[in-house]
Amino acid sequence: MANQHSVQAEPKEHHFHQHDAIKSGIKGALFGGSAGFIFSAVQNSLAKRNVGAWGVFSRTGSTIGMFTAVGTVYTFSKDASANLREKDDTLNVTIASFLAGATIGLRTGRIPQILGFGAAFSIIMSTFEFTGGSLRGGARPEILDMDEYERKEYLRTNRRRPITEAISEVGEGRGIKPPGYEERRRERLKEKYGVEINPVSANA
Repeated sequence: MANQHSVQAEPKEHHFHQHDAIKSGIKGALFGGSAGFIFSAVQNSLAKRNVGAWGVFSRTGSTIGMFTAVGTVYTFSKDASANLREKDDTLNVTIASFLAGATIGLRTGRIPQILGFGAAFSIIMSTFEFTGGSLRGGARPEILDMDEYERKEYLRTNRRRPITEAISEVGEGRGIKPPGYEERRRERLKEKYGVEINPVSANA
């Protein structure tokens, strides 16, 4: 018979911390503007006629403006949505991605393209965020609740290989001297060259 008085684990309460949307928007503007400047410089360098160095701003400067606007809208909308909903989840990325994609479509001035760019960008970014926000995949459940120090210690020890395994693959010598190395070295020299080496005592 099941215990009717069994203690059930209480769900861990998550405390939401407000984000500084203005600061995030400024960072997004700087990052987007830098990326836009690089793309504008590449476009300017591929021009068929010489337009000069100022062509980065005069000829292809709209690229810088577009990247700056997209970066600002995305980062500001993401944190603003999180603050309004008081949740950090994929929906914040979905909203921010749609607005950022719609910002790209504003250049065309057509509603179908504005909605299409927003939907496409939203689907791509939401899928990327939902699958872990990394090309290597999401974090494993056992390290999600660890703090930064415990996580790094776990990753360091998890990737540590036994010395015997490393020696078996790399081999002895070249600075790698496991226990018993000198005895095995003398035996190999005796078998190969017929020379017996007697170690010199440090106390002699």
